[in-house]
Amino acid sequence: MGAHRLLLCLVTCMQVLVGTVAAGPRPPAMYVFGSSIVDVGNNNYLPGAAVGRANRPFNGIDFQGSIPTGRFSNGYNTADYVAKNMGFVYSPPAYLSLVPSSLSGPLVFTALSSGVNYASGGAGILNSTNAGNTIPLSKQLQNFGATRAKMVAAVGAVAVDNQLSRSIFLVNIGNNDFYVFAAAERTRNRSDEDQRRDAVALYANLISNYSASITEMYSMGARKFAIINVWQLGCVPAMRALTPTGACSDLLNELAAGFNDSVQSLLASLAGKLPGLVYSLADFYSFTHDVLANPGASGFTDIAHACCGGRCTTNSTLCVDRDRHVFWDGVHPSQRTAFLAAQAFYDGAAKYTTPINFKKLAQSS
Repeated sequence: MGAHRLLLCLVTCMQVLVGTVAAGPRPPAMYVFGSSIVDVGNNNYLPGAAVGRANRPFNGIDFQGSIPTGRFSNGYNTADYVAKNMGFVYSPPAYLSLVPSSLSGPLVFTALSSGVNYASGGAGILNSTNAGNTIPLSKQLQNFGATRAKMVAAVGAVAVDNQLSRSIFLVNIGNNDFYVFAAAERTRNRSDEDQRRDAVALYANLISNYSASITEMYSMGARKFAIINVWQLGCVPAMRALTPTGACSDLLNELAAGFNDSVQSLLASLAGKLPGLVYSLADFYSFTHDVLANPGASGFTDIAHACCGGRCTTNSTLCVDRDRHVFWDGVHPSQRTAFLAAQAFYDGAAKYTTPINFKKLAQSS
């Protein structure tokens, strides 16, 4: 019992100390789920040559110490900047970095004091998306469940439930499900109309799994959800490269927008069914659209090319001014894009979040 009280005391002291650095009190912790846009290094620990990793240069060139941490970015990513806005130093650490052995101490302390990041590059809402080379959303939830069980064993269910109900659950996933879908449709040489019909079944599977995932998080104590929808997938450099003129794939953007509409309806429905559930839905799609339509307003000069090639490696040709590129590599935002997006979601223009922004979500009781 004495050890439990000491752990609680240490966690509480750390939360107060960090919270006073920010403009106001921060949430107790942040738990992150999703794909490579918010992964901070979980894929570094996955076996297999086909696993997508960002643990080598030029990734991380603008991170502190120019370290390639496993973030698919030249520096910090979206999860980092969401966390910074909420009063944390940056994103909580990757789950797999905290469980290299059977020891649970580092995991429990971190989970209680700042949170954990479960996201994985290549992950999808569906288990079949990039299967075997990533941590799908369902497995990320299992990892969170295992973390929660260790937290309860350490400090008790009442303390854990109180912590989780006030913490932020950041979710950004769905992009890879559409990339895989689009690749399969190209292989089958499906027409645009065929792809639209096929997408109906995809939507049903995605929304069903998304709903089950949010509901499962809720059952484990989550109450505050910061959800980021799918951005303009058809305009990333890797998709532009597939078109004869280097233009955006309007069809892929259309499919992404349709999915985002379904997510918005889903969250509104769940909020009406699950007492105490509060959410903020960030519109990454509209943010991307506005940046690409008027890049100069955000200080960008290149909206179509990757700063560090399709898959950033030490052999890639690195752009000179990274802050003027919207895209870091073939499918990921640059550090500056992530910074501006997170800022917009936190307390930017009202059109980028619904029904409340991330700031109000963090401050909600």
